[in-house]
Amino acid sequence: MKKIAILGCENSHANTFLGYIKNNPKYSDVQVVGSFSEDDGAAQKLKDAFGVPVMNSYDELVGQVDGIIVTARHGGKHYKYAKPYIASGIPMFIDKPITVNGDEALQFITECKGAGVKVTGGSCTIYAEVIKELKNDALNEVDGKTIGGFVKAPINMNNVWGGFYFYADHLISMLAEVFGRYPKSVKAFVNGNEITVIVRYDNFDITALFHEGNPATYHAMRVAEKSIKLYEVPVISEDMYCFKKEFDEFYRILKGGEQAVTYKDFIATVYILDAINKSIETGEEVKVKEFDI
Repeated sequence: MKKIAILGCENSHANTFLGYIKNNPKYSDVQVVGSFSEDDGAAQKLKDAFGVPVMNSYDELVGQVDGIIVTARHGGKHYKYAKPYIASGIPMFIDKPITVNGDEALQFITECKGAGVKVTGGSCTIYAEVIKELKNDALNEVDGKTIGGFVKAPINMNNVWGGFYFYADHLISMLAEVFGRYPKSVKAFVNGNEITVIVRYDNFDITALFHEGNPATYHAMRVAEKSIKLYEVPVISEDMYCFKKEFDEFYRILKGGEQAVTYKDFIATVYILDAINKSIETGEEVKVKEFDI
């Protein structure tokens, strides 16, 4: 039996993942032995619905679990919650955004690498089949080289969970998955409820559009030399495919599988978010900070 804890259980991932564990025989060897939240009542709701014990502190189960799911609404709490468990070397699911600061993300992942912690998480948008298709097309230069593209996703700027960082990673993860995790620079333009960002790579630019309001739809487009492919990305689908895939990935490393991405790639989106946030504040083109682990 694999014992896990959920730290920061106030968002929908906690309920969704617990539903999988409860209802799918595939995960019958997983037991959630505690949940923690700084939001009043969030952990109690999980206890009422799923019988999960309420933890008194986020570090209460250090040395007593085989893995953790860190899914606080505020990405600024992720490193704090995970840090006491790093020395144990246990696998971790870290929700989006990994952190709300690139330097903190680097410190976090450097410690994880040093302790042999396997990590997964971020935005579930990368698991959409159309994102995988566009990524494959870009890597294999289907219909020629990539010469441009477009990505659109919802944004929520007015919140107490990190402002811009709270929701922006969904778009940036799609962008990074298809076109690459290391663009050179960004420039943001704010126009009412929309934020348009020009993301500059070595040989092409991508337009990213954050839309605040309804409908909360996701789109991705790759422009090749000979064709254009535009898709609506079914992130919130009837079968919750993307959420299932990200939980399956955590279950895979929990059972001993190797992590799917490098430590560097895992935190790269945080640096893109940092650059966009700075561009929103200054109105200037901002270089995406280079880093190494």
